[in-house]
Amino acid sequence: MSRELLLVGFFLWGANVLAQQELVPMTFDQALQTALSNNETLQQAVLQKRQAESERKAVRTLRFPQLSLNAYYLMLSDDVTIDMHGVKDAITPLYGAMAQYGVFSGVPNPDPATSGVMPVLPDDISTQVVRQQLADGLLKVENGEWDKLIQKSQFGTVSAGVTWPLFTGGKINAANEVAKIRISEAAQVERQKTGELMSQLVERYFGLALALEAEQVRREVLSAMEAHLSDAEKLFEEGMLAKAELLHAQVYHAQADREYKKSIRESRVINEALANSMAESPEVRYQPLTSLFYNESIESVDFFKLQAQTSNPLLQQVGAKQELAKQAVRAERSGLLPTVAAFGTYNLANVDLSPNVSDYMAGITLSWKIFGGTSARHKYQSARFVEERVDQAWTKAARDLSTGIEKYHQEIQMILEQLQELASAEAFADEYYRVRKQAFNEGMATSTEVTDASLAVAKVRIEKLQAMYQYDVALSRLLELAGMPEYFPNYLRSPMYWN
Repeated sequence: MSRELLLVGFFLWGANVLAQQELVPMTFDQALQTALSNNETLQQAVLQKRQAESERKAVRTLRFPQLSLNAYYLMLSDDVTIDMHGVKDAITPLYGAMAQYGVFSGVPNPDPATSGVMPVLPDDISTQVVRQQLADGLLKVENGEWDKLIQKSQFGTVSAGVTWPLFTGGKINAANEVAKIRISEAAQVERQKTGELMSQLVERYFGLALALEAEQVRREVLSAMEAHLSDAEKLFEEGMLAKAELLHAQVYHAQADREYKKSIRESRVINEALANSMAESPEVRYQPLTSLFYNESIESVDFFKLQAQTSNPLLQQVGAKQELAKQAVRAERSGLLPTVAAFGTYNLANVDLSPNVSDYMAGITLSWKIFGGTSARHKYQSARFVEERVDQAWTKAARDLSTGIEKYHQEIQMILEQLQELASAEAFADEYYRVRKQAFNEGMATSTEVTDASLAVAKVRIEKLQAMYQYDVALSRLLELAGMPEYFPNYLRSPMYWN
């Protein structure tokens, strides 16, 4: 008995906690907007797309000239010089011989006062003047620096440089195409995560709506069982009901009580799951304002398959992988081609740099690896194999997608047929319970028949709610596969409610 009292006390405490929690009414559209704004998985996909966009901007600069500022300081083992003693030894005898034995004439008169009368010096004076000049020259040759310093052993420079790729064999074009594809792929990942989140939200939002509706049904069943048990106890006290019938009413009342308590716990679990999808506090109790629904008919399966071919994000991601594989082949092929670039440098400042070095230089470079083993060729072949493998993956993904759409479309059709059958079953169950309840009160029916009729009503109602829930979930999955999950609210706004 103490254990039973403990369980009852624990249940009452849990119910009191639930009652104290904040109750937040919320439509499906409100839940969807909250989830899209808060869900961390979706936010990660958004950040991945932004990352791809930034990488695209970075890759675009590969086409532009690359400017750089370079500074370096070098130390050589020795000064760089040129030994010109050979030149000295070659010209010294000539200067010496000419300065001593040379005979010259026709030297212009350098004196302005006499140059008009005698424009040319006499031969003996001309020879003397020229020999003196040669002697002076010989002295300079003897005293000249014949170990010419070209560059000191320590020097430094600060220079600006520019490099502009003119032809890279397709590497830059491939890199830009890959960056564009990455953005498209990231966008499809975002669409995929959005579709998955919407399907999850449908499952949990309408799952909570189902749980609360089932809880209400269980509450009504429990209330009916309590009333029936009270009637049975009165009839038993008056001697109009057998002990077995009273026990039967007590057993079904206890069963209804257990089912009701179980439904409360299930509602709480699904409520927390819904809060998790919306990245909200699990302490909040949500009251779905959008009821379970179904549509009388939907588009044909071919319509959804056609939409999926162009809109399914997973299939589009495989298509992006195909394009990436093609660009990888293109990039590997570029390794077999030459690279051409224009370049230039300009010395901005220097320390002890030789004045013989030019301040700037510009030119064009061509680099072409003629032979580097067979790695480039094998990498190219490997890229081609990857391309073929991705093509096979696309074919399989398209086939699996078609199968999944067929599955969910058929499931929806079966649920719609089930809902039509449950319409008649619910009407029969309600009438059967009314008749049995009236007969029991008149002493014409047993307690077992009344409880069975009451449970049959509850069973049909719960089956109806479950069927509508299964329809909503299957519809969201179908739209997700078709790449059009955002159209779920359109189906929601033109439903058939069955209350």
